[in-house]
Amino acid sequence: MPSTHAPAHRERTTTIPTILARVLFLGAVLAVAAFSVPVMIQLQQWMWLSIVVLATIAIFALYSTKRFVPGKYLFPGTLFLVVFLITPIILTIGYSFTNFGDGTRGTKEQAIDSIVANSVQQSDDSTWYNLSVATQGDPVEGPFTLFLVDPGTGTVYQGDETAPVQEVPSGDVEVTSGFVTDADGYTILDAREVNTAYDTIQQLAVPITDSEAVRIQGANQAFEGSTVLSYDEASDTLTDSRSGEVYSVGTVGDTEYFVNADGERAFSQSWLQGVGLSNYERLFTNAGIAKQFGAAFVWTLVFSLGSVLLTFVVGFALALVLNDERVKGRRLYRSVLLMPYAVPGFISLLVWSNFYNRDFGLINETLGMHLNWMGDPTLAKAAVLLTNLWMGFPYMFIVSTGALQSIPSDVMEAARMDGASRLQTTIKVVTPLLLVAVAPLLVASFAFNFNNFNAIQLLTEGGPFLPGEYTRGGTDILISMIYRIAFGGSGADFGFASAVSVALFALTGVLAAIQFRFTTVLEDVN
Repeated sequence: MPSTHAPAHRERTTTIPTILARVLFLGAVLAVAAFSVPVMIQLQQWMWLSIVVLATIAIFALYSTKRFVPGKYLFPGTLFLVVFLITPIILTIGYSFTNFGDGTRGTKEQAIDSIVANSVQQSDDSTWYNLSVATQGDPVEGPFTLFLVDPGTGTVYQGDETAPVQEVPSGDVEVTSGFVTDADGYTILDAREVNTAYDTIQQLAVPITDSEAVRIQGANQAFEGSTVLSYDEASDTLTDSRSGEVYSVGTVGDTEYFVNADGERAFSQSWLQGVGLSNYERLFTNAGIAKQFGAAFVWTLVFSLGSVLLTFVVGFALALVLNDERVKGRRLYRSVLLMPYAVPGFISLLVWSNFYNRDFGLINETLGMHLNWMGDPTLAKAAVLLTNLWMGFPYMFIVSTGALQSIPSDVMEAARMDGASRLQTTIKVVTPLLLVAVAPLLVASFAFNFNNFNAIQLLTEGGPFLPGEYTRGGTDILISMIYRIAFGGSGADFGFASAVSVALFALTGVLAAIQFRFTTVLEDVN
């Protein structure tokens, strides 16, 4: 007789939709890898190439079989951790040992090509062209391609820094009034866009031959000229054909440049090089920089601790008041107090920056004062703390309200029965119990304010600055000072900024560890 009992378990079967979904997913991963790997090899991005290859292998190993079930769930989070946290840290540390910055971003070959191309000189018989600038990428960053129209013959040419000038078939472009106005696959920049990117476009030199190139003159004209400098690979030198002067490679500071016979730097262009611990030596041994770093570090501590203390005291006090059941309309008051938290931070900062205007700001107008909030370092620091208090106390109010409501009421009643006043109950009973819950959040708030770039940049831009000082302003914290070093008007210095970032990362970790160690004292308050 056939059995009437159901089997103890049934083996799971893979359905056709599941198989199709898996095939599509793995196919998409393989397509992305096939596209990315050649590009990364061409760009010599070996770290990202390794990540892509290893991630692709891991995905196929995990998701093409029914095995490794825990790994299927752990892998996505691990991949994002590596890509968005660990890899940037590794890259920052790596750049801190280089001279990466303005004029030192590319390879030596690229630097030589740029120096030679920029030596193009106009002659009496130079050919002039009507110029149109185009791009297949970003209108500001490029890369840019030049479309040239010979006014005499109407012939159209195109070229860029990597591709020599070549004639363009008439059917591929549209010419209006002697200028190219449309080209297949390109976006022609208008006058405003050319003006925005002019500093970059002006440096372009499109080669024609080894000794001739096209340079831009103005926004819509270009000329054909001859290169004055030539490079000799055997001797690793540049020679000026006009003066006969020879430039060889020499070290200026911690970076190699082409120098003249006196060892002085002949060109601003250099190339990416390893400089060892030079950036760290500069940070800790240069008296001026060390002083600026120390002053910024002290103010960063004051700003972070002051912000946490002020916001917590105000938020906790308001939470205590509105936790009393005798207060009517508590929900309305709480909603009103949360409004600063609901407004986007960058909007609040920009609005408050107008409040501090010396001539027509709301604060001076209301109080009948004429204080130079943004021009005096002490007042500017007070303005930063006041604004951060406005933006931060609602968060502490929310946290304190939740913590207060979790404290058993019988604990406070017991304290009152023992003869404690309301103030004594709050200080000796409620506060320690509340700190048990909120202490880790206070540590996190300190770490956040330690790197609170927006509060400084959008409110004071790091100012006010002393005469002749451009690296650190009166309200600059370490992170905003690093930003100014990396992207300042005196030229980007990413290598040194990376070294300061590494030092800041270490400082933040040490301070957070110390604070977490102190919070363990509160574990006995239970």
